[in-house]
Amino acid sequence: MYNLNRIEGGVCAAEGFFAEGIHIGLKKEGAKDLAFIYSEKPCAIASVFTTNKMTAAPIRHFRAKGDFEGNFVLINSKNANAMTGRAGIDDIDEVLNAVQEQFPYILHPVMSSTGVIGVRLPKTKIVEGAMHFDLSQRDGISASEAIMTTDTFAKRIAYEVVLEDGKSFKIGAMAKGAGMINPAMATMLCFITTDAAVDKMMMQNILDECVHTTFNAASVDGDTSTNDTVLVMANRESGVFHAEAFKEALESIMLFLAKEMVRDGEGATKLVTYKVTGAINHKEAEIAAKALSNSLLVKTALFGQDPNWGRIASTVGASGIMCDEAFLSIWFDDICVYKKGELLFDEKLEPLAAAVMQKSAFTIHCDIGLQDGEFTAYGCDLGHEYVKINADYRT
Repeated sequence: MYNLNRIEGGVCAAEGFFAEGIHIGLKKEGAKDLAFIYSEKPCAIASVFTTNKMTAAPIRHFRAKGDFEGNFVLINSKNANAMTGRAGIDDIDEVLNAVQEQFPYILHPVMSSTGVIGVRLPKTKIVEGAMHFDLSQRDGISASEAIMTTDTFAKRIAYEVVLEDGKSFKIGAMAKGAGMINPAMATMLCFITTDAAVDKMMMQNILDECVHTTFNAASVDGDTSTNDTVLVMANRESGVFHAEAFKEALESIMLFLAKEMVRDGEGATKLVTYKVTGAINHKEAEIAAKALSNSLLVKTALFGQDPNWGRIASTVGASGIMCDEAFLSIWFDDICVYKKGELLFDEKLEPLAAAVMQKSAFTIHCDIGLQDGEFTAYGCDLGHEYVKINADYRT
């Protein structure tokens, strides 16, 4: 038995972790734009990265380090350091070497970046700004604010896991993401810290399992970026570990952050859960659920608050899975609009379904009616503001 207790602190909730976000001039009007995460002890690090073949320099730099333990992550916003070639990697080396000279107790530092693609890092600003870091700060709030790009709010969460014998460990996280979110390792940066005494291989295996139903089930616009990163850092400070509890806590944290990113989708007004059941297997359910979360026609219907269930049925059919209108059923929350070939959508039912569509969060449930395959994906609507934000992104 164990309990998961929500606590404050974000990435600083776990023992021995420190973080801070500051303004160095990458963003306008004094907004924070450079952050660090630091652990007093070396950390085992598990990772998941983008599936985009045009991988950004920070990810290539991380992978080139091989198997290592580190205790420092430097994160900048406004510049992705992607499509910058070998020079982008050299820029990271130059920045991190300068930071290590200032803070010699940093071990195997890594860098993560988010922002505009195809522009070299502003190395001087980053290095000079990093000199003002206070590595004794436990300010998870400012750190989570500094990594934001088009996000409208910071995303952070933490749990204390209390075991039956009273021993405990903590796990906390922060993430950014609002656009270029696609269920192929969602476009995002996410940093998770824990004092659990977990070894790297087990932590990596658990992370790989959890990402499938969380970040890989979230979609805003169907685009996958060059910089997608999830890092989990374990300094083992607590000396405590429980595999089942750790997995539940990690999955809960990742699912919360995935939903927060979709809820904060660029211009989004609705968080929609797409629950697909009754498919011939789980993989086909996943295909259908992700097709629904990515469909532009479905997204625009959501924005218009139009309970156009025909777009739902059409998208399921076009996804390529095995299905038949004679077995399909569709619900908007608890309002069934189509049931195994029977047309239920009439003048009485339409306003009830429309009322569901006016909510800020609701579920669209499709029962394929064949076997027991199921999967849940998460998406949002798509409106005028999304176009405006991305038309003006570089300005």
